[in-house]
Amino acid sequence: MVVALMVGIMRIYVARNFTDYVDHEALERLGDLKAELAKEYKAQRGWQRLKDDPLLWEEILRAAIPRRDSDNRRRPNDLSDLKGRSGGRDSEAEPQPASRERLPWLARGLALFDIGHQHVVGGLPGLSSENYTLDDISIDGHTVGWLGLHKREHLKNRLVVAFLNQQSRAFYFIGGPILLLAAIVAFLLSKHFLAPIRQLTAGTRALSSRKFNSRINVQSKDELGQLAEDFNTMAQTLEKYEKMRQQWITDISHELRTPLSVLRGELEAVQDGVRQMNRATIDSLHAEVLHVGKIVNDLHELSLADTGSLLFINKPIDPLRVLANTLKSFRTRFERQAIEVQKDPPPIEPLRILADPDRLTQLFSNLLENTLRYVDAPGTLKIGHQCTANRLTLIFEDSGPGVPDESLKHLFDRLYRVDKSRSRCRGGSGLGLSICKSILENLGGEIRAANVPSGGLRLEIALPLISNKAA
Repeated sequence: MVVALMVGIMRIYVARNFTDYVDHEALERLGDLKAELAKEYKAQRGWQRLKDDPLLWEEILRAAIPRRDSDNRRRPNDLSDLKGRSGGRDSEAEPQPASRERLPWLARGLALFDIGHQHVVGGLPGLSSENYTLDDISIDGHTVGWLGLHKREHLKNRLVVAFLNQQSRAFYFIGGPILLLAAIVAFLLSKHFLAPIRQLTAGTRALSSRKFNSRINVQSKDELGQLAEDFNTMAQTLEKYEKMRQQWITDISHELRTPLSVLRGELEAVQDGVRQMNRATIDSLHAEVLHVGKIVNDLHELSLADTGSLLFINKPIDPLRVLANTLKSFRTRFERQAIEVQKDPPPIEPLRILADPDRLTQLFSNLLENTLRYVDAPGTLKIGHQCTANRLTLIFEDSGPGVPDESLKHLFDRLYRVDKSRSRCRGGSGLGLSICKSILENLGGEIRAANVPSGGLRLEIALPLISNKAA
């Protein structure tokens, strides 16, 4: 469509501009007439004489045009012949005497206008200067009037018509192959564009049907290929989270089923008279209820962290002081389980981080609880710290047992447990380290785990420091 419109518009544009060119060329050839009109204006100091005596206008035309033709050894037969000459094809015919019969026609085709484009004499009646192609009449470099040639929409000169037809054929000859080439390119590009789009449409429908294993075959490196790769990445992420969701539901149901089964068994035993309702039975039931309550509370904390609703009231605090206070509350339990805590002395100048004291206490409590639950007695827990200009690293290194290397990257996953040494029988829900990771992410920190040569587990917590001036 664009090519066809381009050819049509160029055809019209050339025809109209060629007509203007012919008109201007014809006016340029009337130099003698403009000279006579300039003499008339200079002699009469205006155009009033020509305006009052139209016959004088015809006499000037009769005098000026033949003299010009005689000097150039050729006389134009009519106005169309003047325009034909501007096309560049001069006639080979011999000069002929001036034809008076055609002068009235020339008088109707040529008109004179004053400097304000007001009609003076000549031309067709009722037409303004806008209907004429104008050429200025000057005296000593100053325009005193305008000689106008009536505009015609179509040229009838045989040579002009032949020239325009030749140009039209050239446009069609050029436009035809361009149109064909454009159609072929458009067809190939449409196939190139539509193929991945159809795949994306099918893949999107598959994702809406929860078929997250859908993938698109990427065959290009352009924007559509990049879009297909992004779609595959999104589908892969959705598939991963769908598996995690399914595993999450399975783990939660399994996690809650165990203490609830114990509670049910204990209560049914009391109902059947197998067990007596004494202090030991009540303590056992209470312990199971606390275990279920802790699991539910941990799940609630994680859901708040996922939605960004976990409340943090951050303020400048000394993390080592919070750690020391948390250790005091665990001192009796560590002594009871024969786990020795070895802590580096605090620095001379207190350190400052921007954090919520309650959440930081929860973080340290989870780590210490993890140590009490899984470190064999007698054992040790070494707590150290390293400082850089803007970062504090806290190190918790226990005496073991450690975890398999393949389990290190999953240690902070929810409900993940390492077999054997970190089994459910030790009372863990598999959520403590996940909560630690969520808290640290909200504080702009991070946590890492690694095995140490002595056989224990090393946890490193990195926290951003703030300057004492900012505090």
